[in-house]
Amino acid sequence: MAEKKQSTQSEKNPDQVEKEKLESVKKADAAVKSMNDFTSPEVLYDELISSVKKYHPSTDISMIEKAYEVAREAHKDQKRKSGEPYIIHPLCVAIILADLELDKETIVAGLLHDSVEDTWMTCEELEKEFGAEVALLVDGVTKLGQLSYSADKVEQQAENLRKMFLAMAKDIRVILIKLADRLHNMRTLQYMRPEKQQEKARETMDIYAPIAMRLGISKIKVELDDLSLKYLKPDVYYDLVKKVALRKSERQEFVSNIVKQVKQHMDDAGIKAQVDGRIKHFFSIYKKMVNQDKTIDQIYDLFAVRILVDTVKDCYAALGVIHEMYKPIPGRFKDYIAMPKANMYQSLHTTLIGPNGQPFEIQIRTFEMHKTAEYGIAAHWKYKESSDGKLPVDKREEEKLNWLRQILEWQKDMSDNREFMSLLKNDLDLFADSVYCFTPQGDVKTLPNGSTPIDFAYCVHSAVGNRMVGARVNGKLVPIEYRIKNGDRIEIITSMNSQGPSRDWLKLVKSTQAKNKINQWFKKELKEDNILKGKEMLTQYAKSKGYKISMYTKTQFLESVMRKYGFRDWDSVLAAIGHGGLKEGQVFNKLLEAYEKENQKNLTDEQVLEAAGEQQEKLHVTKNKGGIIVKGIHDVAVRFSKCCSPIPGDEIVGFVTRGRGITIHRTDCVNVLNMSEADRSRLIEAEWQPVENKGSEKYMADLQVFANNRTGLLVDISKVFTERKIDMRTINSRTNKQEKATISITFEIGSKEELASLIEKIRQIESVLDVERGTAG
Repeated sequence: MAEKKQSTQSEKNPDQVEKEKLESVKKADAAVKSMNDFTSPEVLYDELISSVKKYHPSTDISMIEKAYEVAREAHKDQKRKSGEPYIIHPLCVAIILADLELDKETIVAGLLHDSVEDTWMTCEELEKEFGAEVALLVDGVTKLGQLSYSADKVEQQAENLRKMFLAMAKDIRVILIKLADRLHNMRTLQYMRPEKQQEKARETMDIYAPIAMRLGISKIKVELDDLSLKYLKPDVYYDLVKKVALRKSERQEFVSNIVKQVKQHMDDAGIKAQVDGRIKHFFSIYKKMVNQDKTIDQIYDLFAVRILVDTVKDCYAALGVIHEMYKPIPGRFKDYIAMPKANMYQSLHTTLIGPNGQPFEIQIRTFEMHKTAEYGIAAHWKYKESSDGKLPVDKREEEKLNWLRQILEWQKDMSDNREFMSLLKNDLDLFADSVYCFTPQGDVKTLPNGSTPIDFAYCVHSAVGNRMVGARVNGKLVPIEYRIKNGDRIEIITSMNSQGPSRDWLKLVKSTQAKNKINQWFKKELKEDNILKGKEMLTQYAKSKGYKISMYTKTQFLESVMRKYGFRDWDSVLAAIGHGGLKEGQVFNKLLEAYEKENQKNLTDEQVLEAAGEQQEKLHVTKNKGGIIVKGIHDVAVRFSKCCSPIPGDEIVGFVTRGRGITIHRTDCVNVLNMSEADRSRLIEAEWQPVENKGSEKYMADLQVFANNRTGLLVDISKVFTERKIDMRTINSRTNKQEKATISITFEIGSKEELASLIEKIRQIESVLDVERGTAG
């Protein structure tokens, strides 16, 4: 029979196979909620108002109405990448926030979140119209959007995250608006070019979805996960959708039978309960496949049945009834009610064998616990009759915010963005599970899976960790590398004679908190050594560049560096250089800047003569090359690199080549950013020499235009160049299967201003999605 089936499938013609494939892709796209294309703003506004009225006790919606009018006016001439009116985005963000049942101030801030950044509105005007609370929320979200440009992607992302956590500390609703903003952007990600889709999806999976999880907002978290998977691993995603859909009706029938039977038994036992079943989300299925190294056919609990009851007592009563009905699988029962997860999630989970031998999972929780699981920290701002948006924080909310406080502590302790990023990603690790253990007094501690007694000691207190010499688990002595199991009772043995933590501990510990505390101990204890080491490194660096360090260490120069990096004293700067938190090169360059700034103000006769001598050492390239000054070098050939084609107005740097003089690059050139340490030592300062007749010289530049392919696209682009009398040297075009065109153009241009104006004009051409300058690679 199976052979017959196989031969029938292989006989399908290619067109039919392709048609089926397209059909499953369409179904998959429909499976993840996405906004209808070009839904009119009026329809979306009505949806928002009806959504707010469902949960809001007040009928006064004038504030939301006013915010909509202001936002519509502010964004009236703007369009999104999809071509739809821009106002649709803030409206959809507000609808997502209304789904979380948030207060009016948050809904209003959601409608206005892009108005300060993208339009003529100011924070002062917002405050005047809508009050200080809304202005604070919008300002918080706006600041999160303003990424400080950094050559290093990791540095840039870390800096943005620092801003995010500081904004969260002021008002957690800022991050709720940011999560809603990201969710709508992910729903409409198909309009971005593939590289951007990958970048946004990776950032969402690494940062935003785990933050939603840590704040307990599963309503947003699961959708962000599924959408990220769709763009990061489209083949896996569509394959999952296809396989889950294969036996959908059979599975639904199985779930509805279980739901019916469970409901009947609950009624018979006199337990008032709401019972429903669902297929698990694609990302959670994928995670099981990865973690358990199984195919989808080997994962049986693809669906879960949920029982919602009124009280905790009913939860355990329902569990008794369920275990009487079906046989539980040993080792698959988890009590998150007695021991909640770190994000305060509470529920009873049990896996059972169904009537036909099919395993399935049941989750039992109270209605209140279910709200916490769906809305997480957002439940704290659900509108209450007496609320003014500033509710008293109860113990449970306090515990949810502990994680945020811990991150803010790391921020103070760390000057190195890379270290902060690595700790944060560890803490937000998608596949990290938790273990629950007890102190000798019976307090529960939650630690990452694989934690050791060292992690436990630092979880209790840093002083306990620093003085630890051993540990007992369940009354028995264990080695420090022992892996803690659920339910272990742990006692830490300390000694005043302890020498402190060992560097090897960093390889053993799992928790971010323990790693951070151990590193802090070494920084503090070894500060003297690090100061000496840092001093030596700085002196050596200055010497290698031909400078005497003593000239640049006057108090006023040191103070400017301390201000720049946020240190209280110079020893701390030297210690940071010593342990690798700061690079000696960047510190010396700041000292040099401060020295030059000071010396420009107070020039003596001798210094004027000296400067004139130095001036001869600068090279002014002949006019046909455009004016360039390269500091400290003279009588050497200078040429422009072809990889990034710098033009006047760009920030530039010189690179001393072997035998071919100096090549001028843009500072954001991919080749410069990815240089090895050895090559970086051959970089040299360069700047544009002001020219009298601006625009008379021409420089080679290249652009990449990304667009939806259509007839006449190349003609329209060429027309822009012709109208501006710009000479095109080369033009290449390629189109992918999705009919997305990439057009590369090389041409001559006079200045950065002229180039910016040209890019703006090309962006206005119909079906153009984006325009970028070439930077090699």
